[in-house]
Amino acid sequence: MVTKELKGQPDNADLRRVDSMAREIFSDVANKWAFLIIEALGDDTRRFSELRNEVEGISHKMLTQNLRMLERNGLATRTVHPTVPPRVEYALTEPGRALRATVDGICGWTRQYLDHIEAAREHFDG
Repeated sequence: MVTKELKGQPDNADLRRVDSMAREIFSDVANKWAFLIIEALGDDTRRFSELRNEVEGISHKMLTQNLRMLERNGLATRTVHPTVPPRVEYALTEPGRALRATVDGICGWTRQYLDHIEAAREHFDG
């Protein structure tokens, strides 16, 4: 990863630490479930069951693991309301919403080039 020319970073920034953190975060969020959860959260606050219903095919375990990862990385918040039974809600943080803009861009790219990708796969697979 090239971070030698980070704009807005102090001259004494620990570039190795930045590289390491970037690789770790990319590894965490660059999976289909994280992208779909980020997209499903959008600008709203969602309950666990709403997310599970919206993210087709995700298991309870995968949703839990990915929500914890997003929370750990500061991309989502988890709010527990003191009710019986407890009501738990998730929302994107400001950095999570900024990442969502990138996810939206990837989704838009996919829609734009879907026909091309499908044709290339068909040609490749024979």
